[in-house]
Amino acid sequence: MMEKFESYIFTALCSTNFLVSCLLFSRVTREQKGPYMDEIFHVPQAQKYCHGKFSEWDPMITTLPGLYLVSVGLIKPVVWLADLTGEVVCSTAMLRFINLLFNCGNLYLLYLLICKLHLKEKSRTASRRVLSALSLSTFPVLYFFNFLYYTDAGSTFFILFTYLMTLYSCHKVSAFLGVCSVLFRQTNIIWVAFCAGTIVAAKMDEAWKVEHSKKRDEKSSPSQVPLTVSGVKKVMLFTVEFLTSPSHIKAVLLVTWPYVAVGVGFLGFVVLNEGIVVGDRSSHEACLHFPQLFYFFSFALFFSFPVSLCFSRVLRFLEALKKQPLFYLLVAGILSLLVWKFTFVHSYLLADNRHFPFYVWKRLFQRHELVRFLLVPAYVFAGWNFLDSFKSRSLFWSLAFLACLLAATVPQKLLEFRYFIVPYLMYRLHMPLPSLPRLTGEFLLYTAINAATIYIFISKIFHWPDSTATQRFMW
Repeated sequence: MMEKFESYIFTALCSTNFLVSCLLFSRVTREQKGPYMDEIFHVPQAQKYCHGKFSEWDPMITTLPGLYLVSVGLIKPVVWLADLTGEVVCSTAMLRFINLLFNCGNLYLLYLLICKLHLKEKSRTASRRVLSALSLSTFPVLYFFNFLYYTDAGSTFFILFTYLMTLYSCHKVSAFLGVCSVLFRQTNIIWVAFCAGTIVAAKMDEAWKVEHSKKRDEKSSPSQVPLTVSGVKKVMLFTVEFLTSPSHIKAVLLVTWPYVAVGVGFLGFVVLNEGIVVGDRSSHEACLHFPQLFYFFSFALFFSFPVSLCFSRVLRFLEALKKQPLFYLLVAGILSLLVWKFTFVHSYLLADNRHFPFYVWKRLFQRHELVRFLLVPAYVFAGWNFLDSFKSRSLFWSLAFLACLLAATVPQKLLEFRYFIVPYLMYRLHMPLPSLPRLTGEFLLYTAINAATIYIFISKIFHWPDSTATQRFMW
């Protein structure tokens, strides 16, 4: 009876969410009728596909054609059924509407993921699961791009779908959806690898339990190993033994072969393409930009503080500082060195005053060259808070996630909040299910940011001296 009531509540919520999003979509589209920012590349390319010109490609587009293929696949049947003709077919508004459909899909997938990941908390009220899904679907950086023709909504949809199928052990379907996600954004291969990594981590957890039960140490688990030299050595030796054991490798490959096939196919693409980026390679060069990880920790702390921060957690951090001052001094020193030697500033960040990161950099980091070092203590706390949220997860799962997080953030030269969407959602999904008041606070924070962002985009227009085009502020 309770589950039936929950399904009714969630259905009503989906309908309300879609209605509100449609109203906002209508307002945004009325104010910005033509393609804006990256849409000047995406919209014409999709329109070429609409007209069957699949061999024509804009060299300024850096991603694969997943968005355009899905758009044509959805729009063409509607056009045929409704007998539409003229400019409305594959218009900017119609193409943008595709992302509203992805928004509905993301809400549903987030709800299913929350139900699956928090099965042990099934006794918790349905309102927590429903509100958590709603809150995450309105995550500001993602939600804003539901109203423009960008790849983010579709890219996130296919990654979430891929991971859901992995959790349900539908690995062939998951690998296929992973290919779809890569067609939206090549870096999604990292999150396909994460899906495979969670399977490997589960196998390693099983092997660890078997090995230590033989030693009459049944209570021991990898997450309980102390962070000492001997503890780290113990885990490393076990990992090497596991990865060099033919029986373990065979057991892993029997399950993960669909993901391995996707990985091999992606390597083939990289070799043939002579790189990951499809076009405009000069603006998307990889580098070791370690501070990107610290920016992400700060980003995650800001957007999760209603559900992750509390007085007791701050006290625990202060106690940890008191117990191990030399360790945290060493961490701060390493972070300072990485900030000093590996901070890169992309020309886009300095040149384009339409993006919010431009103002973050200008008004914070450019105030004085010492600011980036003064922020190191904040990075230490943000990183500690991030890792502390994973205490309930196994060590091997956490290592798989952190490896993918490093791969997704560090090579990026450009500070772009959109690159943080998938890792943030993965982080937030795996946190223990927050209480109802905390979820309400999170939802209100996201709603306020969304309202402010959309209002600024619509109302605070400006013009460049050398152009008559209307410019707007956005993520």
